[in-house]
Amino acid sequence: MSSLNCIAIDDEPIALEIISNFCLRYGNITLESFTDPVKGLQSINESHPDLVFLDIHMAGLNGLDLARQLPKDVKFIFTTAYAQHALEGFDLNAIDFLYKPFSYARFQQAVDKAAHLIRLEKNAEQPSTIVVKQEYMNVSIVIDDIVYIEAMENYSKINTAAGKLIITRSPLKKVLDMLPQNKFLRAHRSFVINIDKISTYNRSGAVMTNGKSVHFGKQYAEYIFQAINNRNSGAQETEDTGLD
Repeated sequence: MSSLNCIAIDDEPIALEIISNFCLRYGNITLESFTDPVKGLQSINESHPDLVFLDIHMAGLNGLDLARQLPKDVKFIFTTAYAQHALEGFDLNAIDFLYKPFSYARFQQAVDKAAHLIRLEKNAEQPSTIVVKQEYMNVSIVIDDIVYIEAMENYSKINTAAGKLIITRSPLKKVLDMLPQNKFLRAHRSFVINIDKISTYNRSGAVMTNGKSVHFGKQYAEYIFQAINNRNSGAQETEDTGLD
């Protein structure tokens, strides 16, 4: 599963610490926490997280009122000591209710439910093909067939699993913007790779499933290494990738 971007809002610092510890234990979660609900809502509107953990009784802004102001596609879980708000909360389409004090097992169950719904929605929205121009023709390419893309001056060379090479007069950045951001990552100024098509990798580079060796640029190395680990693909981390 790709990383979940989350925000927690609770005016009790101890409650936020518990959520933070549970997120670390769960893994693949980046978390930003707020004791001020107004600042928390501002951050939500700016960063558009996948999931929000939201207390109900807070000074300054009630959690139910805050939930009504969330962007429609942002999922949220209420974390509260007040069970009487459950019906109203579910009317607001809350994913779940975590009643304080809640266990890690209960937290995991709620996050699993949210992650499943988020994954279904992302898969439904994600196109299966892209269309690029090659010479004077429009060419449709199945996204999952792309292994890597290489920059060539003002062109891009798209390499597929079947060995097909498509050369399009589009810069690498433009092609990258057409692709799912959770699996196509810039590994180098001149390369974008499909992290689901990696055979072996280490911190310096990767060997793709078609045998192509790709070095990671210094500014991308740590980020892409962590992204591959978080993706939990079939790739194998190794001391020696076979890179030249």
